[in-house]
Amino acid sequence: MIDQGKQNVLGVQVSAVDYDSAVEKVMSAAREGRPLAVTALAVHGVMTGVQDKAHGARLNAFDLVTPDGQPVRWALNLLHRARLADRVYGPELTLRVLRASAEQGLPVYLYGSTEQTLELLISKLHERFPALKIAGMEASKFRSAQPGEPEEIAARIKASGARVVMVGLGCPRQEIFVYGMRHLVDAPMLAVGAAFDYHAGGLKNPPAWMQKYALEWLWRLGLEPKRLWRRYVLLNPAYLARLGAQKTRLWRATPPAPATEPLSTFAV
Repeated sequence: MIDQGKQNVLGVQVSAVDYDSAVEKVMSAAREGRPLAVTALAVHGVMTGVQDKAHGARLNAFDLVTPDGQPVRWALNLLHRARLADRVYGPELTLRVLRASAEQGLPVYLYGSTEQTLELLISKLHERFPALKIAGMEASKFRSAQPGEPEEIAARIKASGARVVMVGLGCPRQEIFVYGMRHLVDAPMLAVGAAFDYHAGGLKNPPAWMQKYALEWLWRLGLEPKRLWRRYVLLNPAYLARLGAQKTRLWRATPPAPATEPLSTFAV
């Protein structure tokens, strides 16, 4: 297992880990019944923290931030000599944690997306992992939390007996949700991005060669051009420019201190 701790990528503290290490961190917290905030960041996720310092501070409060995108893995290798041979891709990490949960008999709670997607997802997961225990599922409300609602959600998760919580709300809403809920839930919470849609069959994975050469963004752009063009056409060059500035020390990329303040409200 590879675990070189957190490293500064454009001011966001990213964990230089491999799949085995990431899965073990999640499962250890699940077995012990303790909180663990986890996310997998690609370029867009890192840049949300760069452009919004308050959000960057929230990201830096996470326990585990895996290099979801190849350009983030490259940054770890370039800036910190991490020598990571592979990224830790959110949808793949999701499957590996679900497999481990099934093997260890630890129930899982699914939060986010729509009722239809969750129903399709659970059907697919039961085909793939017959022993997997789904403690509960809850679709997104697609609005901000009302007073007392985070506590009510946490109570439902606790009552379900879940030991692992998967959150699929999209970036950056899911990271804000995990940050806002982590002190209420004694279990690892994973912000898993589009993993629900991929594994439910709503989104098609790009070919392996596109994933290898960091062209997944082009695949996603082709599928959803109206929604994603700003994310990729504007953020990708900005990421590369800042990466070059950090490497050449033209920019210090000082990480904001991890956030500690609770949120008054957030998207649920």
